[in-house]
Amino acid sequence: MTSAPATSVLDMAQAILQRRAIKSFKPDPIPPEMLHRLLELTVAAPSSWNLQDWRIVLVQDDEKKAALSEAAWGQEQIVQAPVTFVFAAAPYAWKDETQMQKIYQEALDRGAWPEQFVERLKSTIPEFQENLGDRNREYAIKDAMIAATHTALAAEAMGLSSCFMNGWAEDKVKAVIGAGDELAIALLLPVGYKVEPRKNPGRLPLSNNVFVNQIDNAYLG
Repeated sequence: MTSAPATSVLDMAQAILQRRAIKSFKPDPIPPEMLHRLLELTVAAPSSWNLQDWRIVLVQDDEKKAALSEAAWGQEQIVQAPVTFVFAAAPYAWKDETQMQKIYQEALDRGAWPEQFVERLKSTIPEFQENLGDRNREYAIKDAMIAATHTALAAEAMGLSSCFMNGWAEDKVKAVIGAGDELAIALLLPVGYKVEPRKNPGRLPLSNNVFVNQIDNAYLG
């Protein structure tokens, strides 16, 4: 096994434009300090009410990776990459009083939220989330997807590569990571060093998908 290649840090625009979905990874491990920094940047992602309602499982064990690959219909990038981030969503994280108290206290300690605001949130958040009903799952998955995007872009900036994966059987993924019905799987994200770069397939012009004020007024700027 070779040592991890030396890398330089890209700026965010470079990382966004360079990122591709990598299908083949080298077996090189990610240095622990780099992985730790990547996780710090991941959980810096925003979330509704700052609920941080994602649960991230790092699948690194060879047997687990093989099982996870099987749950994703044999996609090899999971087996090849040194780690696959499984992003799960916790739709009812807001009911976890212990976690919510930690969130409130951290914001208070940092001076980010005044005490009066925190007290208001203690009633506003449950009321809002209760009214969501089944959409709690949707909201939590959105939050997990935002966090995963942080991972992919930060990884690219750090000289790593990734591959967003939305093709898998949820029940099988849950079985691999030991998750119950209280969680929903958002996506899988293998991360590591690419074997070779992939070409950019291009994007449609802005006027095709961007509009001003209403959906029939194409952006022409």
